[in-house]
Amino acid sequence: TDTMDAELDASNATRASRELADIDAALERLHDDPAGFGRCEQTGVDIPFARLDMIPWARSCEDPTV
Repeated sequence: TDTMDAELDASNATRASRELADIDAALERLHDDPAGFGRCEQTGVDIPFARLDMIPWARSCEDPTV
């Protein structure tokens, strides 16, 4: 179980690091192009507010993992 706990901790740290990198990238996009923030990078349409409310750093209209 110690090995499983260590793997889970490493996985959680990787996920948190990736999420922080996504947030930093969103802040950079907001700084560079405030008018373009909240637009889908793939289609150019506005990302629905409900999605941005849940994931403020979203880059697209849809969840690519679905």
